[in-house]
Amino acid sequence: SLENRPINVIAQVRLHYFLGLALLLMTAPLQAQESNGASTYTINTGDHVQVTVFEEPDLSVSAILDDTGAISYPLLGELQVRGLTARELETEITEGLRGRFLITPRVNVSIKEYRPYFVRGEVSSPGSFPFKPGLTVEKAVSMAGGFTSRASKSKFYIVSDDSADGEEGSRRSANLSSRIRPGDVVHIEQSFF
Repeated sequence: SLENRPINVIAQVRLHYFLGLALLLMTAPLQAQESNGASTYTINTGDHVQVTVFEEPDLSVSAILDDTGAISYPLLGELQVRGLTARELETEITEGLRGRFLITPRVNVSIKEYRPYFVRGEVSSPGSFPFKPGLTVEKAVSMAGGFTSRASKSKFYIVSDDSADGEEGSRRSANLSSRIRPGDVVHIEQSFF
């Protein structure tokens, strides 16, 4: 019995290693999708942007983007940020500070809080709601108090405000599992019996 014990421990270690490796391989595509979504997300009116310059607290800024699409940034003045990704804004600030003000600025830009999304039509409590990554139409309807008795359970559409110039974006049909982005308007249509 004692002779078999080291073999059992080695077998358990191998099993844990392979299970951990399998779990890592299964979650890697999800993490890639999430990071890809975050890297292509464009900043727009209503987003709360956090700019951090490491070891330079006077150059770190937290701002909510207004209708002008710009933020006031120390040393660089007004920066037009609507339509940029966080990475593009990082690059713009880094290049603006490099040489003239700092030798090697280390800048990080993140979205502290996304602009809200909206639910209208046949829901109990239409209105605006704080956006959280991973939202679907089904979750948005739940946040809005659920369907009314007259709501269609299959006819909805989403209007996205993904336009950089402030114009209304595209309208697309949706289902319960459709993803919602910040600023989207989810419209639940009425059912015709």
